[in-house]
Amino acid sequence: MVTTTATTDKPKAPLSAGRVLILLDGSRLSHAALEAAAEIASARNAEVLGIFVEETNLLRAAGYGFAREVGGSSGLARPFDAAALEARMQALAVQARSSLQQTMAGRGLVQTLKLCRGRVAEEVLNLMQPEDLIVLGRAGWSGIPGSRLGSTARDLARQAPGDVLLWAAPRTQRQDRVVVLLNHDQGANHRAIRLGVEEARRSNQPLSVLIRTNPEDDQRVAEGVRAYLQSEGIAGRVKQVPVASAHAVVRVLQEEGATQLIVSRTSSLFADRGAEALLSELNLPITVTP
Repeated sequence: MVTTTATTDKPKAPLSAGRVLILLDGSRLSHAALEAAAEIASARNAEVLGIFVEETNLLRAAGYGFAREVGGSSGLARPFDAAALEARMQALAVQARSSLQQTMAGRGLVQTLKLCRGRVAEEVLNLMQPEDLIVLGRAGWSGIPGSRLGSTARDLARQAPGDVLLWAAPRTQRQDRVVVLLNHDQGANHRAIRLGVEEARRSNQPLSVLIRTNPEDDQRVAEGVRAYLQSEGIAGRVKQVPVASAHAVVRVLQEEGATQLIVSRTSSLFADRGAEALLSELNLPITVTP
């Protein structure tokens, strides 16, 4: 089932090549991610695709008499009832449609809600194109905000053909910079830098570009980044940081005052076993580019 609403009564620039996709699941982070997606889509004048997935694995699990669910706040176990779960999902789908329409109504954006049934990550990957951005909370309704990444967030960060924004409510204390983390001399850097420039402009925040280097690396990559920022009219700072563990990267980002992080999944950082700890420990929005 697909519901489409176009709310526009004023001329706007042509839609960008890529859409902004938002994964709606009824969680608190999902609602916050919806607002972030709306701001980005408005700045890009992009089409918005809301996605709500009825998780078949949960429905199958509810079919077993011994299945139990644990309350997120109470911690109490209770029977996992299939009928109750179906009713909950239907209610969440209605809520998702209403939230999407209300959030986009005042922004003059073309928006569509796609209802699917299956495995969440697979359904999103089937809908996503290389130029799209998918926005989602880093943990779904069954996860704990601020804890480790949910399985859907991990799968999409590793496999999505486009950009993936893992949304978290950013802390405001001493955090005021968009930070792009790069490998030294890597082709995937350009997409991450381009996205960093766009986000710095949209959020009206300064930009820092950190380049992970070895002692023997030359300065040409840093010089090229500085030249690109200058050509874009961005007074960002470029710093070279030693290749180190994920936890060391966390410290650098905290010192930098990062309010958002942009990093390519081809970064050598993700070869570190501590990469997920990095993404979990940093309670701020993280965009992973291909």
